[in-house]
Amino acid sequence: MNPSLRYAAVVVGAGPAGIAVVGNLLERQLGGKIVWIDPFFDGGRVNRKYREVPSNTKVSLFHAYAQAVQPFRDLVKKSPIPNAFTMMAKLDENKTCSLHYAADMCRALIDGLADQVHQCRGIVTGADLAENSSAGWTVRIRKQGSLQNIEVVAPRLILCTGSSPTLLPIPVRELSMQRLDLDTVLKPSTLATTLPMKAPLVVAVIGASHSAILALMNLVELARLSHSQLRVKWFTRHSLRYAECMDGWVLRDNTGLKGLAAEFAREQLEDARLPQSEAGRFIEKIDCGGHEKELSAYQRHLPECTHLVQAVGFTRDPLPKLSRSGQILNPEFDYESGGFVDGEGRVLRGLYGAGIAFPERIVDPYGNVEYAVGLYKFMKFVKRVCPMWTAS
Repeated sequence: MNPSLRYAAVVVGAGPAGIAVVGNLLERQLGGKIVWIDPFFDGGRVNRKYREVPSNTKVSLFHAYAQAVQPFRDLVKKSPIPNAFTMMAKLDENKTCSLHYAADMCRALIDGLADQVHQCRGIVTGADLAENSSAGWTVRIRKQGSLQNIEVVAPRLILCTGSSPTLLPIPVRELSMQRLDLDTVLKPSTLATTLPMKAPLVVAVIGASHSAILALMNLVELARLSHSQLRVKWFTRHSLRYAECMDGWVLRDNTGLKGLAAEFAREQLEDARLPQSEAGRFIEKIDCGGHEKELSAYQRHLPECTHLVQAVGFTRDPLPKLSRSGQILNPEFDYESGGFVDGEGRVLRGLYGAGIAFPERIVDPYGNVEYAVGLYKFMKFVKRVCPMWTAS
């Protein structure tokens, strides 16, 4: 990679959204090389953290992701068999699957695209927009294993920088319990070796989303098979919510339970089922609806817990230092266009985002607002907005 050259675009992040962006940019043939920056080029958190997680997406949508743009279709055709795509093809397309299939597909796409872009292992430390010139963004990159920054220039900077599990302060002081990383609880092989097998354990699980139900499912399985002294206190603010197929659309498509999590919840966690279910042997459900009730529940029950895991969503990872003509920016994302504006509402030319950190905002026929998170949802969003990104 020659830092003195002008590039067509800089893409930051090689998770599912970054892969989708690169595929779409290549399909539109920008007339210049793309610089793709990531520390690992391994498919992001889906591969590093969530290979053992059951998907809430049908296999058919993973197929659709891999066939969405011509550069991907070309890779699928020329990949030596067997490969990640043929492994996926063996699965029932109307069912969900382990995310390791999707992760392997992402890695295969990254490897296959390597000769069409400049892959730079490293991190972006900052980027400056030249306000009164056509130079675009000067992007500072610290390459892996180096203490020095290099700079590249491009008219487009696309951030696919990802998110991590949210950690909120707990309003109870002087607790001696240990925090469990949600990523650990979602990986059964690691969870089994993290928690002591023969000690009495009480794990607090906060939340009722997809990840919270998977956490409960993994903890129940651990208690049933190997950690006989493990018990769970489940703190939830609301009743279980499921995705529901409507007439041509899905209610709670992005917030409701699906797949194995939905099956587990319906069969074992509903109020009418929990007392008699297998899960009910290990789980105590604690109603936290309302602020005062929630605080009282924490104060009463958390001192009895040895461990705590929060499954309350994901928070955008820190962005590189962004500036315009040297003035620091705090950009605001436009969920419609995938672009950004500054604090005064002015469009930041050539700056775009996608993925779990910058998803599309969806309003369903009932007026409910959700944010579209998922491999194929990222692809659909990028395919819609990429023509606007490349027209400028």
